[in-house]
Amino acid sequence: MKPASLIRGGATAAAVAYALVLVLIGIRPDEQIRYITAYLPVVIGLAVVVFDRWMWRWPGIHRLVGRPRLDGTWHVELRPHPDSRIPRGGNRGPIHAYMLIEQTYWSLHAVLMTAESSSSSRTAAVRGNQGSQRHVLEFVYGNEPRLEHQPRSRSHTGTCLLTITERIPQTLSGRYWTDRLTMGDMDLTYLDRATTYASFSAVQQVHPDVGVPPE
Repeated sequence: MKPASLIRGGATAAAVAYALVLVLIGIRPDEQIRYITAYLPVVIGLAVVVFDRWMWRWPGIHRLVGRPRLDGTWHVELRPHPDSRIPRGGNRGPIHAYMLIEQTYWSLHAVLMTAESSSSSRTAAVRGNQGSQRHVLEFVYGNEPRLEHQPRSRSHTGTCLLTITERIPQTLSGRYWTDRLTMGDMDLTYLDRATTYASFSAVQQVHPDVGVPPE
């Protein structure tokens, strides 16, 4: 389980448990005003969960917190560097892909899907200077090729850095490196807020004119 999920689950469980204890010992929120303070930990615990999952995205609050909103589906164009050690028969690009980003205030998970493989982030973080709109998304990922491509392309890990210059960006750009000595540039274009596409072809069905290689 991811650390952010543990924090949300722990905050919710602690808030609910604390409220039950108050009820069991006979304290009711409508008894006396002085008892209201006894329920503050419950309210704070639940507020933390609501803020992490939803509230930070609300327009006014989002402007105050300054965390860029990246959740959704993105079209990705990968351009491998000419010096990359791509296996014989491999795709030398440009490679069209889709990236799904699930994001809360304290957590982020990215999945990149191509026609040949799928990559999933293992660690991810948005970093930046406080008060600045310029941030960097960094993540380490593991790649798993489809079975039909594994004789040529083995499983591998890599790192990705994406530059973010807006609070609600429509485009991103960056670079990637892998442990099989490949690297390259990548450009992302925002498509929609959905994060539940099951495959590369599923995204293509909804966005048929995006990510189609030129003839």
